[in-house]
Amino acid sequence: MSQEAKLQGIKRRPYTPNPETLALLRVSGNPINGVGETAVRRASPFFWHPADQHPYGDLQIVARQSSRRCPGAAEAFAAAYNHPELCPVAERKNGAPAEQLASEMKAFALSHEADAVGVAAMDPLYVFEGYTVQEPWVIVLAFAHNYERLREVPSDETNGIGVSDVGDQYARGTRASYALANWIRSQGYNAHAYPGPMADAVLLVPPAIASGLGELGKHGSLISPQFGAGVRLAGVTTDMPLIATAPIRFGADEFCKNCQACTNACPPGAIQEQKQTVRGVERWYVDFDRCIPYFAEAASCGICIAICPWTRPDARPKLLATMAQRRAQS
Repeated sequence: MSQEAKLQGIKRRPYTPNPETLALLRVSGNPINGVGETAVRRASPFFWHPADQHPYGDLQIVARQSSRRCPGAAEAFAAAYNHPELCPVAERKNGAPAEQLASEMKAFALSHEADAVGVAAMDPLYVFEGYTVQEPWVIVLAFAHNYERLREVPSDETNGIGVSDVGDQYARGTRASYALANWIRSQGYNAHAYPGPMADAVLLVPPAIASGLGELGKHGSLISPQFGAGVRLAGVTTDMPLIATAPIRFGADEFCKNCQACTNACPPGAIQEQKQTVRGVERWYVDFDRCIPYFAEAASCGICIAICPWTRPDARPKLLATMAQRRAQS
């Protein structure tokens, strides 16, 4: 059976969380995430924040142990958590115009492992409750998965190719975000790095969308016109004068309204067919209470981004052309 056929048939196998896993989901995560709330507010710390900030610390441990049992995953994620030191901020500032600094910043990032770069003005809604960010700019770095490795999800104790690629991309994000932050500091400006997989002060998907790196998909992940949903993110905040990059629309949101690929492939049925109101915004939302137990047991999962038609290198150019044609005719 091909890997695509394997992914397409996943939901046909009944899935029930282990009672021990389900018992660790002590409270619903959907209200914490703001589902049904009509007022706009900042996001609350969630599953991948430190355990003293949410009620899922024990479930987080299960998820981490599950993924680390896969061959190669422990080493891949160890590299992701290997944060370099930030260097001191140089006393003398590079006084070049913002356009030049932005161009030099992007060139540095792209030459130090990032596959795409976006810049957004900092919005308080990009910062989790309980955190403070002083810098006025957020740089978002994108890192493309190796599709042939990603499509091997879900991983298990015999095949860790898929989850290891997740770890490898997070590791690239760690190296690249710290390298960029240190380069900015060498230019005389403040900068802080925000890589994954652990969450920190800054949400990354909203500024990624605002800076033109992609659109939000039905599966809750960014869809990039270059890489589909097979992309991981890291961020850098800074007070270096920069120029924001503009958001884009290429048809992913419209496509998701009718596509059922990730909805049908999701074993726990966590991906909703309709948008929901979340913290005052109508958007795609993945049911936390259904997703996380499976995620914890299935070595980080990744099925939804692997099955997404936009992630397939052979399908993405055709989708871009089709959606561009539809927009031109509307």
